[in-house]
Amino acid sequence: MSRSLGPVAVILPGTGSDAEFVRAAFAGPLAAWGFRLVAVPPRPGPRLVDHHLAALDAAAEEAGRPVVVGGVSLGAHLAAEWAARRPERCAGLLLALPGWFGLATGATDGAGRADGTHGVDGVGTAPAALAALASAEAVDRLGVEAALRAATDGVPDWLAAELTRSWRWHGSGLADSLRAAARHPAPGADDLRRITAPAGVAYCVDDPVHPAEVAERWAAALPHATRQALTLDALGADPESLGRAALLAWLRAASRR
Repeated sequence: MSRSLGPVAVILPGTGSDAEFVRAAFAGPLAAWGFRLVAVPPRPGPRLVDHHLAALDAAAEEAGRPVVVGGVSLGAHLAAEWAARRPERCAGLLLALPGWFGLATGATDGAGRADGTHGVDGVGTAPAALAALASAEAVDRLGVEAALRAATDGVPDWLAAELTRSWRWHGSGLADSLRAAARHPAPGADDLRRITAPAGVAYCVDDPVHPAEVAERWAAALPHATRQALTLDALGADPESLGRAALLAWLRAASRR
């Protein structure tokens, strides 16, 4: 089995997204700091989450040393979940655009408080989860192409291009992938507090789907984390701005630790 000779960062895509966006956002910034990027492609379908978590295990095993893990939206959720379960394999976290915070309906945030982000269909009121479920329903009802036309109507050109490419890539597995992502609970406060590796949290101050307050709560719960903000316009103009923000936040967290 091969072993990496340098630091490795394993990054998962967001809901309905793909490895191409991961590479566009993270490859350049990571290469500048000597990292080899493993951009994990999704395996569309109802077992999307299981496959992503297994990919993190496989990449860490191949590297033969602790790896930096991370992701965008759902990918950030799963990277943090994995880091809490595999602390000996995690050297750090690059967490971009976390979508919600906490466990499923009826659970608490670890301090006896109901989280409040779940409730509808076992998922709740988190905008990212509701958007994914609505998109899945549209795909089932209309098909991928018609659902795409509706989803991209009136959105910025860069986002329309991203959705068009990645949704078509998911194909017939898209609806199941969206539902699997929406219904999987994000880490709660207790999960995040168990993570001892340094973490960088990147977020857009004007993103209604991935609210800034969620990223702020994540950063506050993680023992060794800093956060870095950007805007959706910056992300649209330069996808690397997202990767740079996560990496810079991680570097600050690592230096403080």
